[in-house]
Amino acid sequence: VKSEGPKLVPFFKATCVYFVLWLPSSSPSWVSALIKCLPIFCLWLFLLAHGLGFLLTHPSATRIFAGLVFSALGDAFLIWQDQGYFMHGLLMFAVTHVLYASAFGMRPLALRTGLVMAVLSGLCYALLYPCLSGAFTYLVGIYVALIGFMGWRAVAGLRLVGAAWRWTELAAGSGALLFIISDLTIALSKFCFPVPYARALIMSTYYAAQMFIALSAVESREPVEDYRQSKA
Repeated sequence: VKSEGPKLVPFFKATCVYFVLWLPSSSPSWVSALIKCLPIFCLWLFLLAHGLGFLLTHPSATRIFAGLVFSALGDAFLIWQDQGYFMHGLLMFAVTHVLYASAFGMRPLALRTGLVMAVLSGLCYALLYPCLSGAFTYLVGIYVALIGFMGWRAVAGLRLVGAAWRWTELAAGSGALLFIISDLTIALSKFCFPVPYARALIMSTYYAAQMFIALSAVESREPVEDYRQSKA
């Protein structure tokens, strides 16, 4: 973890710039889009700092990098969400969650964890459903299913004790849960009711989520069973 910290310094500085400037969301511009996307650009650099060879030989890291690219596009679209680009941003982040879930993989399966995430996703959608109308009734449902699936795959590999413990799995699980909190806050604020300090909550959890997910890419994701054998 200590060796990765210095590579994240640009990310922390860019995040501070966003919160210090705090450009008004009511006046979207390319400058505000750049400031919002800058921390994600720094996470691109964080992964690229490990070398192109690292990305090319680790498919999970490549998918997370691609997810960060689509995240930046989603951030840019959401700057102009009041001008009709919210659905575009929703699509970009849906692709992001598919890429992240693919990076986290399907081993171990962890069906119980999947059941818990399915129930939580259903409760979230039930909370939002009365507030939705038109195409968003279906689009938000699909999005909730995708982010719930991503959360399942991120948490499924988490082992807090024993020889199979790895901090990258903890980072992936933490990042996925923070992403869910951020997106749920967006949905509640946009469709249901004003959430106090919504923007601060959304962006702080979002940037933390992306940082943790990027950190999870720095160690190859071999299946837990294989990892135990290698330890033996």
